[in-house]
Amino acid sequence: MPRGLEKALTIDDLKERARRRVPKLFFDYADSGAWTEQTYRDNEADFHKVRLKQKVAVNLEGRTLKTTMAGQQVAMPVALAPTGLTGMQHADGEILAARAAEKAGVPFVLSTMSICSIEDIASHTSKPFWFQLYVMRDREFIYRLIERAKAAKCSALVLTMDLQLLAQRHKDLRNDLAAPPKLTPKHLWQMTRRPRWCLQMLGTKRRTFGNIVGHAKGVADLSSLSAWTAEQFDPRLSWDDVAWIKERWGGPLVIKGVLSAEDARRAAATGADALIVSNHGGRQLDGAPSSIRVLPEVVEAVGSRIEVHIDGGIRSGQDVLKARALGARGTYIGRAFLYGLGAGGEPGVQRALAIIARELDLTMALCGERDIESVGRHNIYALDF
Repeated sequence: MPRGLEKALTIDDLKERARRRVPKLFFDYADSGAWTEQTYRDNEADFHKVRLKQKVAVNLEGRTLKTTMAGQQVAMPVALAPTGLTGMQHADGEILAARAAEKAGVPFVLSTMSICSIEDIASHTSKPFWFQLYVMRDREFIYRLIERAKAAKCSALVLTMDLQLLAQRHKDLRNDLAAPPKLTPKHLWQMTRRPRWCLQMLGTKRRTFGNIVGHAKGVADLSSLSAWTAEQFDPRLSWDDVAWIKERWGGPLVIKGVLSAEDARRAAATGADALIVSNHGGRQLDGAPSSIRVLPEVVEAVGSRIEVHIDGGIRSGQDVLKARALGARGTYIGRAFLYGLGAGGEPGVQRALAIIARELDLTMALCGERDIESVGRHNIYALDF
């Protein structure tokens, strides 16, 4: 374990360590939202408004956090969310995060916009991971992506529905974000102040979008990649597209980006195995409600027809328990594991997961529960959003 990492007791501790180790343009990419960032802030703040009920004089021996997500066994109801440019927080970041997730017994979800490719992750892990799919205009490329995920034995496909268009993220524009970074005086100054990060990056060949370069037609280098991505997100994506993706995939399907009861019912009608209540971490529609605020109405709308998961704003094991109490079968952490990755590579991600697992276990116990499957609305007070 990197020196000092054992002193990190919270996800915020890891965040501050990552801030000191990751160049500003990439730290800002992880730690930002769209426009005013109101939804980004609300995602985390609204979890604090959910109050837990303490229960005493209960036998707390033999506790377990084990459960299932999308029909798969997990050590706790937490997965590593798909995050773009993960390999720019730390060299080979997706590989390191996937290894940490495997050791912790939780799913790792690889983003379409990852630095390490599907094949990279498959060759460096021994258990199946999940793959997240963006639907592009180039449907032949999408078909091939799905086939590559199948060949890598990915055990679930996460279809993101809320990125037909890219919202404006001021920090990324001001930082002139690119992967690999443009060697401007500003960026060179940022990187020279992070020598450890620079040395790690010099030791890897993975510095651009591994799932796209060399795989998408006409994309062989950074300049052609920029032109391709600028026109590839598909504004025509509709619920009708889910059927051909589901048929082509043939395995467990999770629909990501649901933020209303109406869309939840549509997701359930597709026959998908799970949906994720998500506002893209506050990075798309600024002014939308927090994920935790919407969770109860989504759960009520779909009942038992489809599993309900949630992401956005989860920074602790207490947040995981609150989400479970409100009906989420599974949760996803994005920034929380990215902070760990930036803070200390694979051990940093392990530390983030250990922090969340310990907080979840202790919080569950203090609420008088021994099994995560027993957690429910009886463990929280009436909501005050």
